[in-house]
Amino acid sequence: MSENPLLTESQLPYGAPQFDKIRAEHYLPAFRQAISEAKADVDAIVNNPDAPDFPNTIEALEFAGRTLNRVSGIFYNILEADTNDELQRIAEEVSPLMTEYEMYVSLNDKLFERVKSVYAGKDSLGLEPDQRRLLENTYRSFARNGANLSEEDKAVYSKYVEELSLLSLQFGKNVLASTNAYKLHLTDSSDLAGLPDYVRELGAMTAGERGLEGWVFTLDYPSYLPFMQNSERPDYNSKALGGENDNTETVRKIADLRIKIANILGYETWADYVLEENMAKDKATVVKFLDNLMTPSLPYARKDVEAVFDYAKANGFAEMARAAGMDPDQFMPWDFSYWSEKYKQAEYALSDEQLKPYFRLEDCIDAVFSLAGRLYGISFEERKDIPVYHKDVKVYDVKDADGSHLALFYADFFPRASKRGGAWMTEFRGQSIRNGVEERPLVSIVTNFSKPTETAPSLLTHDELCTFLHEFGHSLHGMFAEGRYTSLCGTNVSRDFVELPSQIMENWAFEPEYLNSFARDYRSGEVIPAELVERIVMAKNYLAGYYQVRQLDFGTLDMAWHTLTALPEEDAAEFEKKVLAPSAVMPKVPGTAISTAFNHIFSGGYSAGYYSYKWAEVLEADAFSLFKEKGIFDRETASSFRTNILSKGDTEDPAVLYRRFRGRDPEPSALMEKLGLTE
Repeated sequence: MSENPLLTESQLPYGAPQFDKIRAEHYLPAFRQAISEAKADVDAIVNNPDAPDFPNTIEALEFAGRTLNRVSGIFYNILEADTNDELQRIAEEVSPLMTEYEMYVSLNDKLFERVKSVYAGKDSLGLEPDQRRLLENTYRSFARNGANLSEEDKAVYSKYVEELSLLSLQFGKNVLASTNAYKLHLTDSSDLAGLPDYVRELGAMTAGERGLEGWVFTLDYPSYLPFMQNSERPDYNSKALGGENDNTETVRKIADLRIKIANILGYETWADYVLEENMAKDKATVVKFLDNLMTPSLPYARKDVEAVFDYAKANGFAEMARAAGMDPDQFMPWDFSYWSEKYKQAEYALSDEQLKPYFRLEDCIDAVFSLAGRLYGISFEERKDIPVYHKDVKVYDVKDADGSHLALFYADFFPRASKRGGAWMTEFRGQSIRNGVEERPLVSIVTNFSKPTETAPSLLTHDELCTFLHEFGHSLHGMFAEGRYTSLCGTNVSRDFVELPSQIMENWAFEPEYLNSFARDYRSGEVIPAELVERIVMAKNYLAGYYQVRQLDFGTLDMAWHTLTALPEEDAAEFEKKVLAPSAVMPKVPGTAISTAFNHIFSGGYSAGYYSYKWAEVLEADAFSLFKEKGIFDRETASSFRTNILSKGDTEDPAVLYRRFRGRDPEPSALMEKLGLTE
């Protein structure tokens, strides 16, 4: 054990993970040892002969399991970013061990008695605000995790939680396997009709990597999206629906277990259980929120689809449909992807192919770092002496304006078979202060941007630049964390507040002053032309109604699954079709479904919480209006945002934090106005 790099204190700068030494065989023994140590920490609290107080019970519990936090913080992040069959097997073996430990804590009667004792006297303890918040959260966590159940119900609850943990792992595993299993292999160049050169080149490179002739296109975002937008072929695919990686039954089992867990804890539905902890507080508020946005947005969405269809019909849609054996009178989602891109080019003379040369990844990295510097005074220095878990990963030492160390920032940009799709921010270690010793965060950003090819560097679409800024906003939330307790720091806030720091950053991608500071053609060095920037800004709300309804559909579907009191008779695809029918703006594609690949809600942390993206959009639209008023690089406004939002974590109620920054509650009309969805 003494040679296990997961169990020894890292001597690397800032205690960085020893990725140069960590191997798959280290994880399972490390978990077993770390769980044993964590249980001993809990036992020490329970068996303390002194009367329960805040330091010896609440604070001691917060800091219990330090080694386990380190091991799990590394393992579960690598499982998402660079997995393999062995790691997935280990995850399945570790899952029940972790669940058993969680039950060891949350269903520990003697431990809960100590917590209750401290909680009962909370008003007389003279606690500071963050201490009071930690005490309240700790007590509520026990209650929400079964501490008040009978012994019989605790056993049933533990069984449900373990089953749910394994099913969530299986869901994500199926989605990744389904994504990797699919390939569209083309060998006839006539099948590439409509594809820009950069998409063809990516397809050829992917084929070459697989030892194949011709071109290969996959379900990875940098391959899938430009293919669907530009190809004249009517191809379509659904993930994890049917076949050996089918998630149809997995979805139903997860939904059923969540109903059972909610019920045994005294809640009618899973949404009631989840939302109690969020800004929204209850399902009625969320349903009303979604409806209040959906009702005015639907007419705009239908107009968007009608406008694209009209353009398609005027530009050869019927002929293309007949040639492909399709109905020339029916406009399908794959048609929409293709024709909306063509319509955008016609309306705004704007395409990804035009823009990509101006967004070389290296330039975008510098620009994102520089933006953080202009707003907050921080700087980034690449550290090649700190090991990484994959050769594509870079790590940066983040310094505050005064030169002090703020965080380590890991950046993992390119797709690979071992990485799940999408983009996310995470941490290998959160912020904490214990016995006067501070540990600064180890933050990571993971994306799936286009790899460099033989003839071109990695070039981002404008949408990918927005994604980069979004995840970097989450990263700032983690980097700026100030506090004693990890559970109250950084992004450990309610789901419908956590997206504010990320979504507000996307606004800069549409600001000419910012774009002009870095967007240059990688071939000539030419600054992005003013008319191209103007078109980006003009196209900002292109199909805003359609995309608003699409996001609201995701939130509606999430709530439909998690406000169930019993499983529906229909299978997942049919249930989804029924739920989304009232807001449908296009025909449903047979043999496809969202639910079976909806990682956010079935294997991620957004169950009964997907609405939070739109909730946070309201917050960020209102918040960014202050930057627009004061200046998009205004240091005073940025300092206030850092002080009141980014650094505070969950030490106070998010509504209070927002009012402190903005001087008032958010104005819901800000989002509709920003999207141009007003008369």
